Amino acid sequence: MIPRYSRKEMVDIWEPATKFKIWYEIEAHACDAQAELGVIPKESAAAVWKAKDVAFDVARIDEIEAVTKHDVIAFLTHLAEHIGSTEARFVHQGMTSSDVLDTTLNVQLTRAADILLKDMDRVLAALKRRAFEHKDTVRIGRSHGIHAEPTTMGLTFARFYAEMDRNKARLAAARAEVATGAISGAVGTFANIDPRVEEHVCKMMGLRPEPISTQVIPRDRHAMFFATLGVIASSIENVAIEIRHMQRTEVLEAEEFFSKGQKGSSAMPHKRNPVLSENLTGLARLVRMAVVPAMENVALWHERDISHSSVERGIGPDTTVTLDFALNRLAGLIENLVIYPENMLKNLNKFKGLVMSQRVLLALTQAGVSREDAYRLVQRNAMKVWEHGADFKTELLADPEVTAALSPAEIEEKFDLGYHTKHVDTIFARVFGDV
Repeated sequence: MIPRYSRKEMVDIWEPATKFKIWYEIEAHACDAQAELGVIPKESAAAVWKAKDVAFDVARIDEIEAVTKHDVIAFLTHLAEHIGSTEARFVHQGMTSSDVLDTTLNVQLTRAADILLKDMDRVLAALKRRAFEHKDTVRIGRSHGIHAEPTTMGLTFARFYAEMDRNKARLAAARAEVATGAISGAVGTFANIDPRVEEHVCKMMGLRPEPISTQVIPRDRHAMFFATLGVIASSIENVAIEIRHMQRTEVLEAEEFFSKGQKGSSAMPHKRNPVLSENLTGLARLVRMAVVPAMENVALWHERDISHSSVERGIGPDTTVTLDFALNRLAGLIENLVIYPENMLKNLNKFKGLVMSQRVLLALTQAGVSREDAYRLVQRNAMKVWEHGADFKTELLADPEVTAALSPAEIEEKFDLGYHTKHVDTIFARVFGDV
């Protein structure tokens, strides 16, 4: 991913130097296990650890690979340059390249997931704080982009919190799903390596042994992982879309923080654009772009092919780096979001009580009017508001068919805003528990 949308901690996981360090650790731990089993001399296993503090020369490995056309062999050749060919002959005993590559990929994905889980904690904390801050800040709810009934800004934040909380649970499950390693040799039969080597390496690398591998770890695990990242990206866009709507000039219920010296447009000095939210929509598309290729990686030929390899070299770093950046951008956006309660109330009242139509409808049915007639009475008065800018309550009070069923006091009571927020605390308790 380009530096503009990258954070160092996540990028470092995917650097070649980090990858080679993990390769080395896998090989060294495998040697320890082989030595304990008496397959290789213990002094040879100890000799491998002499390279523990060596910074592997990426350029040198690339130079060797240019000749061998094989990355793992190039690495092993370079390792032998550090520990000597005599001891190096015991490295990679009974192993195949996928044992190293697949186990390393899963180490990288679990480390990336740990960073993403921390990112999500920051997002959740921001959403929770803003939810309680605006628990009772009334705004108009919208369906199809049209005024529906009153809600609160706090409920909007709480809704996003609940969604992100589900996503965190999904990510934790995806991390567990992909946290397996395989040191099972060619076609996964352990013919040339003891399963106890795999158990030891996985324990040392923070993984579980893959119950059954072929020559690769099954890619349904990775498909779930990247699909989960795609769902999280969609949730990020869900929040971003809401903010983009709220920042529209004719709505202006909230807007991104506009810092001193910031410029909105090269042509129009007055502009304050929702650039962070729009950027998040774009970044979400990039993350979701990896989901289908990850699904297609599941179907491999027989015990292995490498059609998945080139895909994962791209989507592994790109999706995790992008999502890490997006989650932190989202958290900062929520933390600093500027909210305008006065504009929310102004928008809610723009159509002069029209949003209370359902309360009047239900009251008429409770008073004995058929639902069909009640709907007709309410709608004909509502249309006067839409078409002529009339006041909804005034029209109802002037309609003899309505007043025949409801007294003026009963009609007046149906315009109490507090009616729509009476269960906010109940919803908050469901989302946040007792706080």
